Parts: sequence; structure tokens; C-alpha cells
Amino acid sequence: MPHIHEVATLTSKGQVTLPKAVRQALGLDTGSKVAFDLLGSQVVVSRVESDVHEDPAIGSFLSLLAQDIQQGRHIGTLPAYLATSMLAQLHGGVDLDADISGDVDL
Repeated sequence: MPHIHEVATLTSKGQVTLPKAVRQALGLDTGSKVAFDLLGSQVVVSRVESDVHEDPAIGSFLSLLAQDIQQGRHIGTLPAYLATSMLAQLHGGVDLDADISGDVDL
């Protein structure tokens, strides 16, 4: 990797914008994660490799769901018609842009 020396200014909120040359060299884009490692008086910034997409809404939901399962709350079986429908779709493709037919329970 080429040697890049850039200077950034710390805001009153303790934030720094990574200079464009650094973002490009690390392959960072909006939503990318970076790690900060303090080595003596130096800070090393590196790109975080993640194969898992992290959605905060889904993460919060899964956390609540895990708590409910541990505490035995709000747990029940799937209705037979829903389980059958899900199994029928198991090996078929799903068109996410297709219109939804029938009643929808939320």
C-alpha cells in the first residue's frame, strides 16, 4: 500500500472525516466499518472486513426475540397453513417485486 500522509481536523464532537485518499486506499464507502487501534502514541485505522450485513432494526428485533425465547414469552407454533406455504416455497425462487395476493396479517 502506498504511503499516504493526510491531516484531518477533530470537531467539537470528537469526529474526524477520513480524507478521500485514505477512504479510497482502504476501499471505504458509505456504511463501511473501520477499526481504531491505539499503538503507543499512534492510531492505526483499518477497514473491518465483514461478510455479515448488519441492519440495526433487524439486530434489535432479533435481540428482543432472543429475550422472549429465553423467558418463554410470546412463543407459539406456526399455523399449519403458513408452515405449508413456507415449505412449498423452500426450493422455489421468490419474486420480491411480485404483487401480494390474499390477506396479509401483520
